Amino acid sequence: MRVTLSKTKNAEHVYISKAYRNENGKSTSKIFKKLGTVEELLPLHDNDREKVLQWAKEQARFYTEAEKNDTLNISLKLSETRQLTIGEMTLFEGGYLFLQKLFYETGIGEACKTVSKNYDFQYNLSSLLSNLVCSRILSPSSKMSSYEYMNTMIEKPDFSLHDIYRALDVIDKESDNIQSLIYKNGINKRNTSVLYYDCTNFFFETEDESGIRKYGKSKEHRPNPIVQMGLFLDGDGIPLAFTIFPGNENEQPTLIPLEEKILKDYDLSKFIVCTDAGLASYANRKFNNKPNRAFVVTQSIKTLPKHIKEWALSPEGFRLPGDGKEYDISEIDEDVYRNSVFHKERWINEKCIEQRLVVSYSVKYRNYQREIRRRQIDRAAHLINGNQNKTRNINSPSRFIEEIQLTMDGEVAEKCIRTLNTSKIAEEEMYDGFYAVCTTLEDDINTIIKINRRRWEIEESFRIMKSEFKARPVYVQKDERIRAHFMTCFLALIVFRTLEKKLDEKYTVSEIIRTLQGMKFQKIKGVGYIPCYTRTEITDALHEAFGFRTDKQIVTEKKMKEIIKSTKK
Repeated sequence: MRVTLSKTKNAEHVYISKAYRNENGKSTSKIFKKLGTVEELLPLHDNDREKVLQWAKEQARFYTEAEKNDTLNISLKLSETRQLTIGEMTLFEGGYLFLQKLFYETGIGEACKTVSKNYDFQYNLSSLLSNLVCSRILSPSSKMSSYEYMNTMIEKPDFSLHDIYRALDVIDKESDNIQSLIYKNGINKRNTSVLYYDCTNFFFETEDESGIRKYGKSKEHRPNPIVQMGLFLDGDGIPLAFTIFPGNENEQPTLIPLEEKILKDYDLSKFIVCTDAGLASYANRKFNNKPNRAFVVTQSIKTLPKHIKEWALSPEGFRLPGDGKEYDISEIDEDVYRNSVFHKERWINEKCIEQRLVVSYSVKYRNYQREIRRRQIDRAAHLINGNQNKTRNINSPSRFIEEIQLTMDGEVAEKCIRTLNTSKIAEEEMYDGFYAVCTTLEDDINTIIKINRRRWEIEESFRIMKSEFKARPVYVQKDERIRAHFMTCFLALIVFRTLEKKLDEKYTVSEIIRTLQGMKFQKIKGVGYIPCYTRTEITDALHEAFGFRTDKQIVTEKKMKEIIKSTKK
């Protein structure tokens, strides 16, 4: 801040002015405080003009120091008659600053800088991709709508909409490289002792197949072309690597190529792979049956050989962790052991692979499965009474409906008789409460259970992408841009999952996103930003975790620039 003198016809005014840059980046100034006229100030300073100016300079130094120490008190003068400038924005988004800081802390920004060295970009790839990631989390939409959202952020984008579309081709081309660079940039922070793998698919708002958009078995049961994603998470639930493949391909063969990429590009060799039963093929188990690798996979009890299935479902021989006693689960007091998880184990051999089969049983899990089935049976009965036809699949209530089209004499009946299939219901009830995994690990049983228990995080990651990030339906058409779209979703997931960990996983996904979306700021030109959001426990947690605060009555322009700069380190 500095002293400014302004002469008018009747007096000479003394001001403290503050320099700032306007929206066009040009340097200008604004009156911060009016000290008075020279005539008014002379009697207060021995009628010495030099003493008046010296006092004014001391005042400027005082306010400059106060601004530097974040102790500045600012007075605003607002006019009831002065109109806003047409087209001038005054309200800006600020929640993205926390995400932007993680974009760089996780090594994504550094990976972009490394990739950019091989191209003569007219734009900043780090800035562009950071904006795409923040928009995907806070305002997921098309690229055009995302660009409009970017223009509401405190920082205006330093690239055009055309640059975004150009960058998508580069993002796809450098996808594998960016993924491995992110890992290497944060190698000391990643837990790669256990890797979780799973697949899902995403649909398109079209009926035409093209490129990798193919008709396949949609998770949402939609009659649209789909693409599929295979995703690896590390032991902390942070995304590690992904692949996109056509919607009509089997997901089981996708694990080995992606794992080979991790072995080669990430320079990893010792880890445990954990998957569900759908990806636990013999080939995938064999690939991870190595001295430095192991697997923990969900095992369907229904598909076990008859003698092993009988052993698994037998109520005898179960134990509790840390308890040497054997239990017969048909005789336990269910109220006492409601929250207990019993287990038993044995070694089995499948095509020369020695595996440890661990079967667990929980009263709580049994009750949960029975409650789900009860609702499905009620829905099946409703379908029968309503004479409605529904698609029959493995989880549909229709599987409990039996259709009888023959009379007792074996003749074709005039009408189809529909009834509940009680034998099907009884067959499913046999498996209630039971859960099994196969592994080559010889660790303590609690370690194996703990590893498998965290497999829910990959399901949660897919849910976040599909719900909060609105990764589907997919609107881009070219294969390169489809893959780049999912690369953006993958990076957004890295940033958001890291944010959850930083907040100690105390808050839900929707709570965090709603809080960030609500962090808006009113800009006072030449002065600073007034927070227009409610301070809450979550906003406090965000500020504590990230080391800067935006919840003061006003954040000066200088302070906001310092905050922005700190988010890009």
